[in-house]
Amino acid sequence: MGKVKTKTGPLARRPDNSAFKQQRLPAWSPMLTANTVLPFFYFMALICMFLGVWLLLTVQSTKEMKLDYTEAGTCDRCFEKRKNVSNAAQPCSCTVVFSIGKKFKGDVFFYYGLRNFHQNLRRYMDSRDDAQMVGRKKNLQTPSTYCFPFTTDQNGQPIAPCGAVANSMFNDSFVLTYHMPGGRPEKVPLLRQGITWYTDKNIKFRNPKTENLTLPEVFKGTAKPLYWQKPVYELDPLDPTNNGFINDDLIIWMREAAFPNFKKLYGVLNRAKEPFTTGLPAGNYSIEISYNFPVQYFRGRKEVVLTTLTWFGGQNHFLPIAYLVTSSLILLVAIVLTVVWWKFGKNGKNMEE
Repeated sequence: MGKVKTKTGPLARRPDNSAFKQQRLPAWSPMLTANTVLPFFYFMALICMFLGVWLLLTVQSTKEMKLDYTEAGTCDRCFEKRKNVSNAAQPCSCTVVFSIGKKFKGDVFFYYGLRNFHQNLRRYMDSRDDAQMVGRKKNLQTPSTYCFPFTTDQNGQPIAPCGAVANSMFNDSFVLTYHMPGGRPEKVPLLRQGITWYTDKNIKFRNPKTENLTLPEVFKGTAKPLYWQKPVYELDPLDPTNNGFINDDLIIWMREAAFPNFKKLYGVLNRAKEPFTTGLPAGNYSIEISYNFPVQYFRGRKEVVLTTLTWFGGQNHFLPIAYLVTSSLILLVAIVLTVVWWKFGKNGKNMEE
């Protein structure tokens, strides 16, 4: 058999003589001129301005009311009481009175807010056991080392749920009351379930399999987090199905906020009966607060937020202002380029002189 001759030397590294490898494919190279570039700048400025104005009007159509209750009303005594760690287990309630000038139409969302509370610290965010929260029974007795030092209590019992995130869970509770003109006070009904993400409630957070056992029996041998007043299986005494790791308040708190000033959903107005079928009426209101969460240690503040929502979300002006600022900058650049072109380039000399 004859030997097959192969290329050697520089010829072996030469690309094939094809249009693709020799870069002879047809290409389009746009010629950027003032007649094509300037209209594009003005068009983009117009589009950004339109989006900014549209989003700004959408945001302005929402109604929002913020109420800082840290030391408001009768909460000042609870604020002073919570300064002493020894009083942490003692209950304290207070009342804050406020009024709404214009009716909140449609769905109304009730949030609690914290200021100067940093949930985005790396060690804080890692201090949790997701395997435990998803319902793996072995993790009840052997929490992850990421939870340290919130893995066991002073008696050596494993904590469920463990970690700094769960240990610092917000535990104030609220009862909103509407004082009808010339009538008796009416408690504002709030939906306290179904307010979490579907994936969180049904996938990411699950209780251990009960196997015909009750939740207290499932969590037997575990301890509540150090700063909790109730164990995890008694978080919602009114609804046994909302206890354990699938408690809505716990799930919402475990999704950490990105910024130190944040708000988290507490409930949604139940519009099933009068006078709340069309929203939250204007008038006088009061909030009865079970004041438990201390904020003195991190110089924080607490607030409640009542707001309506649109397709764009709540009252957030960042994106509309960003579009308007971008539109202004593009328009300014377009005007400068137009002046330069008119003065130096319109006569075709292209600034050669």
